[in-house]
Amino acid sequence: MQVRFAYLLLLWSPWLLSSGQAATHLMTIPTPIPMTTGPPLPRFTVNLDLPPSERWKDVVAHFDLEMIRSHSAKIIADNVPAWVRPVVRKVARELDRFFPNPFAEEIRGLSSLLSIDLGDMVILNIFNEFKMFCTSIVAQDTAGNIYHARNLDYLYTDFLRNISVDIDFTRDGKVSFTGTTFVGNVGVANGQRPEKFTLSIDARDGGSWWESAIEALLGRGHVVTWLVRNTLSTATDFKSAVVALSHPPLISNTYFIVGGVNPGEGAVITRRREAAVDTWFLQPHQGIWYLVETNYDHWKAPPARDDRRTPAMKALNSTGQANINLHSLLKVLSVKPILNNLTVYTTVMSAAQPQRYRSIKQMTP
Repeated sequence: MQVRFAYLLLLWSPWLLSSGQAATHLMTIPTPIPMTTGPPLPRFTVNLDLPPSERWKDVVAHFDLEMIRSHSAKIIADNVPAWVRPVVRKVARELDRFFPNPFAEEIRGLSSLLSIDLGDMVILNIFNEFKMFCTSIVAQDTAGNIYHARNLDYLYTDFLRNISVDIDFTRDGKVSFTGTTFVGNVGVANGQRPEKFTLSIDARDGGSWWESAIEALLGRGHVVTWLVRNTLSTATDFKSAVVALSHPPLISNTYFIVGGVNPGEGAVITRRREAAVDTWFLQPHQGIWYLVETNYDHWKAPPARDDRRTPAMKALNSTGQANINLHSLLKVLSVKPILNNLTVYTTVMSAAQPQRYRSIKQMTP
């Protein structure tokens, strides 16, 4: 039965990729906006000692559920043709059987809490793999301290700004790791394991969300944001995090940006679905004291229509290694066009200073 559903998706995907708004979204280019500093994202606790279906109850209680339902329905309507939606929901329910716990049970719990169809909840979680225009930076100052910052740029920006949250995931009353996500999503797009490492993801071109859904349906790869959460939960240091992110099959291409606590511990892992194709490390003794990743392979020139890398590098060089800290990285990420009309939030973090993890809701003037 599951294979038959996957086959149907394979038959439909070429038509779907060549029509509708999904194809248009792939061509969306961020528009630069002036520097702004918004309010911090709300911060909540998710207790991992609770049953998975109950973990997000206190988070969901703070949000306008009707707003979440209506905007979630629009995302699905925009990206899944109406005549396909009932079948996709059925596929998604079948897909749910293959999702590992605790994610499957957490999604079931969120479906109930938000009164959103279970199939739609699965679609919304996979949709995270679709397209993010992001900028991530990991840098080392002259004293050997490692800093990490990111802008997350996404479609449906205004809606996502209102449901973005920082989450402290706790076990036995202690923070195990911290991550940033959207309400209704069980994965995280960036986070830190205190005094161990920091981690963010940027999308890498090379496939549609339909292809990602098929990969997930056939059990051939990890949902990227879930692998981020698993790595934050289980990896014990920078090196083990790099290994954990380099080898597992994924449902979509991506970049993993990792920062540690010791000098030289910074890396960008360029991933295709099957494996890593490149790992780029900080080399401060050779003058490489920062790494900038947008959404393009670092060994290739970014396209002129979406060059956020060059302004970021110019801003970092102007700042200077001696002046790098979380505040100066926030300024770098506030430079046009790094900050743009699709920027949902900015996160700054340093695993050696876990109390300084914070995310800022960006505001379009």
